[in-house]
Amino acid sequence: MKSEIFAFAIKNRNKVKFLYGMNEIMLDPYFISMERNGRKVIYGRTYNSSEVKKFEYKKISNIKVLDGFRFSPIIPILSKAV
Repeated sequence: MKSEIFAFAIKNRNKVKFLYGMNEIMLDPYFISMERNGRKVIYGRTYNSSEVKKFEYKKISNIKVLDGFRFSPIIPILSKAV
């Protein structure tokens, strides 16, 4: 269920809000992944930050897709060495 909610938000570029442990997180979700140890995680940029963070699925609860809030991904541009 969490994967479907996050996949919908990623596809439509909607912000999401959820509880992570005891903290409320607002996130621009970028992608879902599986770690080597088998744990599912989601990566995204947190509100008022330029840092992309990882969140473990097992610690996430009460997910809400914020329909009125859309985002544009920040993609770092790396210069090529010539």
